[in-house]
Amino acid sequence: MFNSEIWPHRVCRQVPTAALVLALLTPLARAEDLIQIYQFARQADPTLAASDATRKATHENVDMARSALLPQVNANYTYGRQFISAQTTALTQDYQGNYITPSSTYTEGKSSAPGISMDVMLFSWANIMRLRSAKASADGADYVFDGDSQDLIVRTAEAYFDVLSTKEQLNFAKANQKFLGQQLNEIKALYQAGERIITDVNQTQAQYDTSVAQVVAAQNEVDSARERLIQIIGREFGTLKTLREQVPLNKPDPADEQAWVELSYKQNPQLAASKKTVEAADYSVGTARAGHLPTLSGSFQRTITKAWGTETGQIIAPGFNYSTTRTGSTTIGLTLSIPLFSGGYASAQTRQAIFQRDAAQDQLEGTRRRVAAGTRNAYRAVISGIKQIEATRAALVSAQSAVDAAQASYKAGSKTLLDMLTSQTNLLNAQVSYSQARHQFVLDSLVLRQMVGAITPADLETINALLQ
Repeated sequence: MFNSEIWPHRVCRQVPTAALVLALLTPLARAEDLIQIYQFARQADPTLAASDATRKATHENVDMARSALLPQVNANYTYGRQFISAQTTALTQDYQGNYITPSSTYTEGKSSAPGISMDVMLFSWANIMRLRSAKASADGADYVFDGDSQDLIVRTAEAYFDVLSTKEQLNFAKANQKFLGQQLNEIKALYQAGERIITDVNQTQAQYDTSVAQVVAAQNEVDSARERLIQIIGREFGTLKTLREQVPLNKPDPADEQAWVELSYKQNPQLAASKKTVEAADYSVGTARAGHLPTLSGSFQRTITKAWGTETGQIIAPGFNYSTTRTGSTTIGLTLSIPLFSGGYASAQTRQAIFQRDAAQDQLEGTRRRVAAGTRNAYRAVISGIKQIEATRAALVSAQSAVDAAQASYKAGSKTLLDMLTSQTNLLNAQVSYSQARHQFVLDSLVLRQMVGAITPADLETINALLQ
């Protein structure tokens, strides 16, 4: 928007050697410029930091959705112990006719079974749609972060120029108060000498009291503007470089309002994010409809079981037995799952997803209209800003001439005191209007580039060249 090359850099005057040494030894407080303030904001602005964290969190949904399409491998290990005691109560006879006393046995066994299993979803349309939806949402989060990054540039510039504008208004108000204070002292002295009437004193006193209130209000505006900038950069700051009086009044290029609107349709990050929201919602409809489709999964399991134990007891004769067993098993399987009836859940979920997609499309249309309106307003603001600067500059020159003429006429007796005081008030208003128009024009130019998604830190570099 601005061409910084048309403004030559200020020529630095040579500094004597002694003064240079003193400057190196004594730290001087230098005024901070817009680039320095923006760097502070980039590092400390909580809004941008939250947007970046949200963007990163949204990207994690892609990995989580992709994991459902990848093999799931698990290792397991089972260890067990078994204790069995048994007693026989039936009486039996041996070959000699003798009865055998009741017998008992005791068995102690142990087993271990390490294994590994793998499950893989071979086909699931729902998982595929979830992955695509997650990717669309991640792309949308990137656009949101891009928009927030551009918004930080504008917010920083607005807060910076708000401080400058309110500071200038405070200086104007103080100068007006000083002038009226001098006039009041002169009028009082003339009144005491009998050369002025009490009405002149009262009129001047009223104007002076109003100027005092204006200084208080202007100081409050400066303090509020500084606080708004501190909220963005997270630190105190000193003196800021001010905007030069002469700023290049460049018209938008191209000089076609509709061309800027069409460009905003293509590049505005908010609009692009809304489009990705619709895309993600459309994939969510596919996910819901997949509730009626079959799924195919595969599984693999390998287990090695080892068992060992001892058995002691007496049936015919005392005995002792020890055994060990080792078994390996491998299972490979396919599972086809066909949904038949879910109580209407899948159908309701599909309808819900469709409604949500419709809502996203309506929100997209609303965003599109807001972007178009914002672009048109920004374009018109730049065009009207040029005219306002020219008009307020001419009004300021006229107001200053009117003050000089009114003072001369008042001293000559052809103008009243009220005429002179009124001209001074008009001068103050003209100064404020011209200052506001200059600062607002620079901001409007930034906003126009923001609406078409073209604003970058390089734009701040261009504006920074206009500071002194």
